[in-house]
Amino acid sequence: MSDAQPANSFDSQTDKARRWARDNFTADELSALFTEETPRPELPDTLAEAAVQALNTANSKEKARLSLLIAKHWQENGFAEVGTAMPADEPAREAEPELVPPAKVPRRKINRSVAGRTALLHALCHIELHAINLCWDIIARFTAIPMPKGFYDDWVGIAEDEARHHLMLCERLEELGSRYGAMAAHDGLWQAADVTKADLKARLAIVPMVLEARGLDVTPGMIEKLQAAEDFNSSARLDIIYDEEITHVARGKRWFELLCEREGTEPIETWQKLVMKYFRGSVKSPFNIEGRDLANFPIDFYGPIADL
Repeated sequence: MSDAQPANSFDSQTDKARRWARDNFTADELSALFTEETPRPELPDTLAEAAVQALNTANSKEKARLSLLIAKHWQENGFAEVGTAMPADEPAREAEPELVPPAKVPRRKINRSVAGRTALLHALCHIELHAINLCWDIIARFTAIPMPKGFYDDWVGIAEDEARHHLMLCERLEELGSRYGAMAAHDGLWQAADVTKADLKARLAIVPMVLEARGLDVTPGMIEKLQAAEDFNSSARLDIIYDEEITHVARGKRWFELLCEREGTEPIETWQKLVMKYFRGSVKSPFNIEGRDLANFPIDFYGPIADL
């Protein structure tokens, strides 16, 4: 697929990119992801142990491939049970990318410059890697809390999506002459996991309902700028990510509300209190209300505490 296409070809290019992504980065195409150099790993007996296996895998591509394999195995009822396995405080990682404070992360001005677009894609690639880790951590860390099978179905499915997103963005970086790890990256993305590691309800309040919801606010603008730069290849990948992130927010909210129902607490007030307690930042406006509404996440939740 060409990096630059005429503006009137965007719809066809987007459709082509969607087909390509779903043909090449799904759990059903695992044979193409494992080679002699990267052999197919053996899986443990339980889902929780497999989640820890993924968290303990340092190489980002290997982690993503393993995530797809775990997802397929779970969806085919290959694990004996959810089981138990406590993850480490932080997931394994390679020496690159160098982690730095947000102010030192390369700026992401989106235009026809390859440097600006690769900086954006690198930052998103880093976010998607952390999203993979957050999925497996929530599966392994909170097994002591009885949850329906649907909870695990959802988070395994989200891990599968995030793994595909990471691989899609890694591939695009390489097409543009870069790679994941070539630039410095945000050092604070695991902070939300650390501060909520003892509270499943707080984890759900912060990760899908603040962090992923923020992605719904900012991604459409990135897509528009990439289209303006005629980088339809990259914009189409972000379009896929955006659509799937809507479902992630919706799933997180659903399980948050289930826990509130169990405890007899009101979801909106409970969410606001947890955000004010655990989230180190503000719930920033402007909001993509249309995207949030598609995730069944109305402004009644976030409007009253916006920009505090």
